[in-house]
Amino acid sequence: MRKTHNRNRNKKVKAVPEFTGRVQMTREGFVFVMIEGQSDDVFVKAAKTRNALDGDLVRVAVTKEGTEGKRREGQIVEIIERSGRSFVGIFHTVGAQAWVLMQSKSMPYDIEVDLEEAAGMGAKAGMKVAAVVDRWGRHDSCPVGHLVDVLGMPGDNDAEMHAILAEFNLPYKFEKEIENAADSISEQITAEDLKGRKDYRDVLTFTIDPADAKDFDDALSFRALGNGNYEVGVHIADVSYYVKPGSPVDKEARERGTSVYLVDRTVPMLPEKLCNKLCSLRPQEDKLTFSAVFEISPKAEIKQRWIGRTVIRSDYRFDYDQAQNIIESAAEESPERPEIEKAVITLNGLAGLLKKKRQKAGAVDFDRPEMKVEVDEKGKPVNVYQKISKEANWLIEEFMLLANRTVAEFIATDGKMNGSASRKAKTFVYRIHDVPSPDKLIGLKDFAKGFGYKMKDAVEGREAAKSINDLLEQAKGRPEFSAFEDIALRSMAKAKYSTENIGHYGLAFPFYTHFTSPIRRYPDTMVHRLLTIYLAGGENQDRGYYETECIHASERELVAADAERTSVKYKLVEYMQDKLGQEFTGHISGVTEWGMYVEIEPTKIEGMVPLREIKSDFFEFDEARYRLVGRRTHKIYRLGDEVRIRVKNANLEQRLLDYELVEQ
Repeated sequence: MRKTHNRNRNKKVKAVPEFTGRVQMTREGFVFVMIEGQSDDVFVKAAKTRNALDGDLVRVAVTKEGTEGKRREGQIVEIIERSGRSFVGIFHTVGAQAWVLMQSKSMPYDIEVDLEEAAGMGAKAGMKVAAVVDRWGRHDSCPVGHLVDVLGMPGDNDAEMHAILAEFNLPYKFEKEIENAADSISEQITAEDLKGRKDYRDVLTFTIDPADAKDFDDALSFRALGNGNYEVGVHIADVSYYVKPGSPVDKEARERGTSVYLVDRTVPMLPEKLCNKLCSLRPQEDKLTFSAVFEISPKAEIKQRWIGRTVIRSDYRFDYDQAQNIIESAAEESPERPEIEKAVITLNGLAGLLKKKRQKAGAVDFDRPEMKVEVDEKGKPVNVYQKISKEANWLIEEFMLLANRTVAEFIATDGKMNGSASRKAKTFVYRIHDVPSPDKLIGLKDFAKGFGYKMKDAVEGREAAKSINDLLEQAKGRPEFSAFEDIALRSMAKAKYSTENIGHYGLAFPFYTHFTSPIRRYPDTMVHRLLTIYLAGGENQDRGYYETECIHASERELVAADAERTSVKYKLVEYMQDKLGQEFTGHISGVTEWGMYVEIEPTKIEGMVPLREIKSDFFEFDEARYRLVGRRTHKIYRLGDEVRIRVKNANLEQRLLDYELVEQ
């Protein structure tokens, strides 16, 4: 933090604090500056932004300290670095001049561009384009920039999905150099490749994935041991063996950080040769893997574990429904049941025991419905439905969790099973999740009290997790359940990557990492590389370097998640366009000073009811109790309340749904 001074002829020089942070801009032109390491942002009026734009790195002076319920205020004193991000809008020309007319919620200013250069890229009036700001000086009437892509006509599915990717600076194709580098990697497995690997090709092995999956990056192996225990192997595609540090493919994967899953497409982290072929654990093909192998008792006690490089040959490829059918057939008498079915049923039983142990240890179990948008071959949304997770999903999840926490424990405890963290533990990439906000948990307790529920006083440590689980269990099946779950979720910190292990609160694991998805997550590749070094007796790696990489990976994960949510939102608004005027029952999913958000049933599609449009009364926002209170009628609308709404507007350009309250 630095200090600067306000100078005024009639006042003494007054020092004010300065910080460096990133700009989050609004459609109205005012901004919030997010300061790293601080939970409170700084509000800056439009007149004091110094022409900063969304994503820019700036120096901000705090001119007014925050008070209860109010943000700090300030002014931007320097733009340290322009973000370089692209903004999406509509190409528009007048005579010899051209602009990109903005449609973004985070960019209120149109961008002037060179007409001749834009025309050379194929831009025509009315097309959707992406532009980058080059400058916005004192004497410029608006930002000046250049086009980076011509996306197509508004409403075209590919154009809209590419627009979302451009908005978040995400690529939608690989450069030829990257594709060529991937294609040059040999598919042959030689004797040299097998050196130092344990051979599991003769052990019963299978994958379970979605029916439409193209890459299979994890497999399970199973065999019964003579002592009554089982050997279970979690085998992960050995991406790090093929993708060498500093190679073109590695640099691109590191930059992307993660695969991105839009409604109608996947933007992979790795080229197709790697993710769908070379590193995909396809049945009846020899594959190089990195594995965590366990000896497990029938009571799901871990007796021994081994971590290292392997070679496998998957025997079966199941989708979730096929595996679920086997699990559901377990009650049937079948003396001639095939070995693979026995394996799936036994593993499902072990997964159930592992899950119970996790819950007993204080894992916080949220059971929010996951809604999926079904689109036709042209990308048009035709259905919104709830994705149901069953035992087959949990089977895979529990063994992936087991592998992830075991790998983290192996490094953090210096190889000791069930040990405590070692002071000599080597640098590693952990997946961490901090404790919940005590203040927000107190808010949940007070809110639940209004419904007649009692939560324990504990708002810290594992007892807090138990009190959340107890409350959710009590409320299961009741209208207020989703409201309780929403507030509990908001109290939770965001999981991220770090070299500083603080454990994973939500999962109740003292040690946790991401080891199981190197095809789609770059941190998993870093974990594999570190394991390779340490298993070979290599020296401790530079913590500073890996911490920087963890920060980058966490940022890329957030960007990808935002893009994925935006694509879903776009398709949901598109889905609701032909439902204007229709009425739905819903539940209040959010309340703010400007409106209430409502999720309609059964699709959970959220829209906003502006408070100014509720005719019966003037409603005030009671932030502490998550409710709106009528000034005259004292009518109360609380989070979770059932309401009736009418669909008023579906704005596809802004991806916004407006509802109006149908008052009784």
